[in-house]
Amino acid sequence: MPDLIHDTPADSATQDDRARQQAVKQIERKRLYRTSAAVSGLGMMLLVLIWAVSEYHNAGGWPAHGFSQGSGLHDVWSLWIVYPAGAWLLLVAAGGWNVYLRKAVPGGPDTAKK
Repeated sequence: MPDLIHDTPADSATQDDRARQQAVKQIERKRLYRTSAAVSGLGMMLLVLIWAVSEYHNAGGWPAHGFSQGSGLHDVWSLWIVYPAGAWLLLVAAGGWNVYLRKAVPGGPDTAKK
């Protein structure tokens, strides 16, 4: 008869362990996301700084006549920086959605019985 009883203390302990493991994994995912977003943000700031210094040098000063897609014009800066910055923003937003807003799928790899 013990095979017919499914709600035993061992089952509830296993479920508690599983829930704890999932909570620990979620905390680790959030910590990894925040760390990677901060490090990639610093990398993006370094890239923007390098871009600004090189454009200042190439254009001969600050952008007095605006921005353009071409380069080599005096007092005009090239706008190529918007492409990596936009890609970075999309990747950080997708990572944030994946960590904070996506719900676990019942029966998925995070909830599968081992």
